[in-house]
Amino acid sequence: MVKKTVRDIDLKEKKVLVRCDFNVPMDENKNITDNTRIVAALPTIKYLLEQNCKIVLCSHLGRPKGEFKKEFSLEPVAKELSRLLEKEVIMAKDVIGEDAKQKAKNLKNGEIMLLENVRFHREETDNDPEFSKQLAQFGEIFVNDAFGTAHRAHSSTEGVAHFLPAVSGFLIEKELKFLGESLENPARPFVAILGGSKVSDKIGVIDSLLEKVDTLLIGGGMAYTFFKAQGYNVGNSLCEEDKCELALDLMKKAKEKNVKFLLPVDNRIGKEFSNDTEMKTVKSTEIPDGWEGLDIGEETIKLYSEELKKAKTIVWNGPLGVFELDNFAIGTNEIAKALGNIDAIKIIGGGDSAAAVEKAGVAEKMTHISTGGGASLEFLEGKKLPGIEALEELKK
Repeated sequence: MVKKTVRDIDLKEKKVLVRCDFNVPMDENKNITDNTRIVAALPTIKYLLEQNCKIVLCSHLGRPKGEFKKEFSLEPVAKELSRLLEKEVIMAKDVIGEDAKQKAKNLKNGEIMLLENVRFHREETDNDPEFSKQLAQFGEIFVNDAFGTAHRAHSSTEGVAHFLPAVSGFLIEKELKFLGESLENPARPFVAILGGSKVSDKIGVIDSLLEKVDTLLIGGGMAYTFFKAQGYNVGNSLCEEDKCELALDLMKKAKEKNVKFLLPVDNRIGKEFSNDTEMKTVKSTEIPDGWEGLDIGEETIKLYSEELKKAKTIVWNGPLGVFELDNFAIGTNEIAKALGNIDAIKIIGGGDSAAAVEKAGVAEKMTHISTGGGASLEFLEGKKLPGIEALEELKK
């Protein structure tokens, strides 16, 4: 299913509403600490400027839960965009109020306006049709370039597409190209690395990937549920006892599908969940009572790195240890470094995995780093993303 992009529609001097993902981290003084998502939106915005459009941008920031809160204002984003584009970005004081309407009315071709945080209205997350209609008044065409929220059926991602012709921007096009191709027609061997804390969060992804990959490497907290399911002691490690049966089913399916299913062979364990706890490395099958597994060990790092060297396509989603504690982020960081030296198509599924390749200084060696952790996860799972489904299809 190929979706129309900004290239496939006449945008010359049109009024265009663009949904971006400007949900960026800021410090207590409202300084943006990572502008990656803003930079990712620039190619689409610059293309619209070339078409001499009147551009109205919208986005959410944080979780203000339907009310105006100054700390969630998009003002710092407007300033950063103005700096990056070397062009003033007009900031509206509201979303669908008088200030936004007046400024949109006065907008000239080649000018850009940013609406205030759409989540200042509860109707946004409710996907309220009336609110969607009010948003749609800001454009003749809707461009969705917010992959990070494409898995949400909200007014500014899905609802407005019922009132305007809807196409994707370059960022969503890129996400669909890399994630889509890696799943549809991967260069083989195809290896997936899955981390994260819970099996329950990744059931659908594991199940879906077992139909496609040659090798699956498991890490993070969810690994201990697989060990518990096989009758091993996991001490105080994170474990979903009610998912043990399911874990065994997934291992059985891997065997039936001839997929190499690898679990850690050793783990760094701690006495408690803190960075400076007493720690040691043990075999994964020999975690003593009173200890908890918090990272993969050196042998697992070696084993997984060797497997990855054979790969031609690699997809990675989720950390392999407690990434926020430096002493237990070693496995995740070492795997990130290993990926930097491998010649393969390497797709990183957002979130902590993206942070790990940044931290390891190998981000530019990745083929694609997804801007949407949750969205890329649901895409890998084979779910339909409402923000993508709503876009017009390109007739071949």
